[in-house]
Amino acid sequence: MLSKIAITKTIEARVLFGVLVVILLLANFLIIAKERTLADGKLMLLELAPRDPRSILQGDYMVLRYRMASQIAQHSSELSEDGYVVVTLGKDNVATFKRIHNSDTPLKDNENLLLYRKRNGVVKVATDAFFFQEQHGKYYNAARYGEVRVSNGGDAVLTGLRDAKFQVLTSADSEDS
Repeated sequence: MLSKIAITKTIEARVLFGVLVVILLLANFLIIAKERTLADGKLMLLELAPRDPRSILQGDYMVLRYRMASQIAQHSSELSEDGYVVVTLGKDNVATFKRIHNSDTPLKDNENLLLYRKRNGVVKVATDAFFFQEQHGKYYNAARYGEVRVSNGGDAVLTGLRDAKFQVLTSADSEDS
């Protein structure tokens, strides 16, 4: 007959295994969702706001600020902590802020949703950092647009940076491969 200690250890092992399975399933679900957005998401270019050139590069990443975030922040009284804005795509897929999304107002054919997050009074759309290989920051100094793929649900995944002429910016190593 099993002792109480053996039964307890068996239960603990099963619970631990169950928790591990749930964590792995959740992680895989999030990965699959991002991969779908990368594969099927709508291409949008978000204009970058001016940056202090002394703080563009910090380590192996560039801090990004989007002009649209400051436009959204001007509507701070209407903003919840997380929500959606309505954008339209213009020439060269540049996204333009139209309004804060109200679920009672249906989207028009040329309108898309974009998720925003408001934390400590700061509005963010997409990610605020672009990572690159060490010593390759100079290749990205000309960045004027963040290239994102946006799911139908408004989630954005940053895929790259573009210059003022909408050319994709890459490092010399990326061009070789």
